Amino acid sequence: MARVRLSVAARREELLRAAIQQIEARGVSAVRIADVATALGVSNALVLYHFSTKEKLVAAAFTYAAEDDLAHLRKLLGRRTTALRRLRAAVRWYAPTGQAKGWRLWIEGWAVALREPALRDVTRDLDRQWKAALAGVIAEGVAAGEFRCPDPTGTALRLTALLDGLAVQMTAYSGAVSRARTQQWVDEALARELGLERAALTAPGA
Repeated sequence: MARVRLSVAARREELLRAAIQQIEARGVSAVRIADVATALGVSNALVLYHFSTKEKLVAAAFTYAAEDDLAHLRKLLGRRTTALRRLRAAVRWYAPTGQAKGWRLWIEGWAVALREPALRDVTRDLDRQWKAALAGVIAEGVAAGEFRCPDPTGTALRLTALLDGLAVQMTAYSGAVSRARTQQWVDEALARELGLERAALTAPGA
């Protein structure tokens, strides 16, 4: 059956989604242009037409995934509710027990970023935007008198460091930390950073 002719933008998106799937399945080092092409039933030349090298394809794939995650984060933080509810929703979504990005993909990205400048720029930019978004809603909550936090930027850094570290443990070592214990630690850390009791995170009206 002949493939439907796609627009340039639609074709790039299709290739990027396929690249993400292949990276998650094979790892950045092992994935090849041919793997992406085969997954879609297209030629290697077509993939190379849109992304001239594997490195550019990988960097673009991570950028695509990052933008998708950031769009969801902004949706959570843009809700018309208290800063505490928005922050709690964002942290729980991002946590390894939540429904956030595929952690295997991002662990791969961090590892390769040590050697690939293009990918390092992508992961660094994502990290900065995440921390800035969380720090912003924390500052809103402080201004509204919802909780206390003398250093929203430092709090955002500590929270994301905890979440990233737990995600590595849960992804790399199955069973190392239970989902229940992970969620407990995340809630305790969030409450401690905001000067609240843990019960306040789920209290009516919180």
